[in-house]
Amino acid sequence: MPIAVKSSLDVAFWISDQALNDREYIQPQKMHRLLYLAQAYFAVAYNGRKLMPATFVTDAFGPVEPTVFHALAYGRPAMLEGGMVSDQVSHFLDGIWRRYGPYTADQLTKKLAEHAPIAMAMAKGINEEIPFADMVAYYLEEAAARKSAASSVDHIDQVVKPRMLRSQTGKAVTVSTWKPKAAPAKKDE
Repeated sequence: MPIAVKSSLDVAFWISDQALNDREYIQPQKMHRLLYLAQAYFAVAYNGRKLMPATFVTDAFGPVEPTVFHALAYGRPAMLEGGMVSDQVSHFLDGIWRRYGPYTADQLTKKLAEHAPIAMAMAKGINEEIPFADMVAYYLEEAAARKSAASSVDHIDQVVKPRMLRSQTGKAVTVSTWKPKAAPAKKDE
């Protein structure tokens, strides 16, 4: 399945630019938590598809994406510019930003520490990889079971709002990407 964005740096720059537009300094820890949430929720919203080619590992506090960590260790390099992201990805990231942008780095770290894929990797130690398959399975399961108040995972509808457009008559309508169903398997006759 193809990834939606060619580089995790493109997503990091989108988040950084959004923070600047909102007159906010984004701490590196907060950036990494938002990247993690974006990857996890994108997989939930788009049937296991990866948002970006990213691997998340544990540090002392939570998940980090090592490539972004090293590339931005001393701030945003002047020679690096983010690539364009599609309207679909921009809409999705806007939902992540609206839902989790108001949280502080500490609040996001505390919230994510309760999530099983991170907790299991943290229990193994620093620099332990958080498997993408574990992220997808956990967020799909928890988002579906969100009806219980005990879950700390938001349902996908709380994160990504449907796109609103106008019909030819001016009526507001919600739109989504077409997701065809799999063709039924043919029986041998």
